[in-house]
Amino acid sequence: MVFEHKPVLFYETVDGLNIKPDGVYVDCTLGGAGHSSLVLSRLTTGRLIALDQDLAAIENAKVKLSSYEGKFELVHSNFEEVGQVLSRLCPEGIDGAMIDLGVSSYQLDTPERGFSYHHDAPLDMRMDQKNPLSAKEVVNTYSQTELCRILRDYGEEKRFSSIARAIVKAREEKEIETTLELAEIIKSAFPPKERFEGKHPARRSFQAIRIEVNRELDVIPTTLSQLVEHLKPGGRLCVITFHSLEDRVVKESIRGYIEGCTCPRDFPVCVCGFQPKLKNVTRKPIVPGKEEENENPRSRSAKLRIAEKL
Repeated sequence: MVFEHKPVLFYETVDGLNIKPDGVYVDCTLGGAGHSSLVLSRLTTGRLIALDQDLAAIENAKVKLSSYEGKFELVHSNFEEVGQVLSRLCPEGIDGAMIDLGVSSYQLDTPERGFSYHHDAPLDMRMDQKNPLSAKEVVNTYSQTELCRILRDYGEEKRFSSIARAIVKAREEKEIETTLELAEIIKSAFPPKERFEGKHPARRSFQAIRIEVNRELDVIPTTLSQLVEHLKPGGRLCVITFHSLEDRVVKESIRGYIEGCTCPRDFPVCVCGFQPKLKNVTRKPIVPGKEEENENPRSRSAKLRIAEKL
């Protein structure tokens, strides 16, 4: 399957970087190389460093971006390691960075990757195939208490207890191996009248397990910290999120670099020595317009936050 991914908030994100033709930019989530290609089209002597933990994305980009040969470097790496990558490739600093925290259409639409509850496939959900932890291991080895935790915290699933109990009961009879097996088990934990109403009952649970497998929320603050340190003054940071959990982490992380004073509120002056490192470019997140939502339904929950290094 060809690695295709329709980038969300395409122009808004790249415009938000305020591209300098001779600047150095980082795409932490290369994906289908859509945002990267637009950045490269605006560079003259500048260059782009693009990371992705999915090797299929790297191989696809080598072909898709070949007309810009010499202007970019592709790195097979989780964006959690972006600090090491930048220290090695551009220790002088960067002029901007972007992160698209969504799962790519390629990953969702490739059945064998095990992300979807619409296709029968081995339970996987790993964005990086070298990752030792897969969805199969989470579903079959986590305790009921641990399953409750991730379903509640990462899926915001109200029926987390019933679903965890159903998973544990089912795996006592046989190992849960495929996506449709898991989806049916989750569905069985819902009252009959709720199983076919609205969105698929397994949607939130699959999200929760995917987040756990790929440590999606854990790596965000670490990554943002590394990017802030490598940004030059005036450099921009653009982050796209797709659900409230991600957006909350990003919002709070950015706020920490803007309003990080730890002094008690009743202190007349700051004595903790905090110096803000960022300022917000947008007071509220940018969201897709109706036209984009209609063309790409997966964009509906997207939010773009932009901050600038002081």
